[in-house]
Amino acid sequence: MQKNLFIYLIISLIIIPLFGFNFLISLLGNILILLFLIPLLFLIILFLGINSLKSSIQKCDNCGSTLIGNNDSCIYCGSNLDNSKNNDNLEVKASEKTIEVKAEEIL
Repeated sequence: MQKNLFIYLIISLIIIPLFGFNFLISLLGNILILLFLIPLLFLIILFLGINSLKSSIQKCDNCGSTLIGNNDSCIYCGSNLDNSKNNDNLEVKASEKTIEVKAEEIL
């Protein structure tokens, strides 16, 4: 144990005068930055993967099954999935829609 400690002491006494304390501080700082940035990078990759999976999930209006991928028809019932995409009516203005409201008396 003392032999290892003596070797580390000799190495540190050689490195510190050659490179200085600035080298050791920057080395330790870079190691700490990597320890914080690598998990952050994995979280970003996980978030992007989940979002791309969410965008490829479709639901069949006919049978209610959930499908992954860009299919044109349901693999279970065979109904066309393009109709569900066109039913969104995003091109219709909100002022042209009619909303019916029923009034009920609350006692």
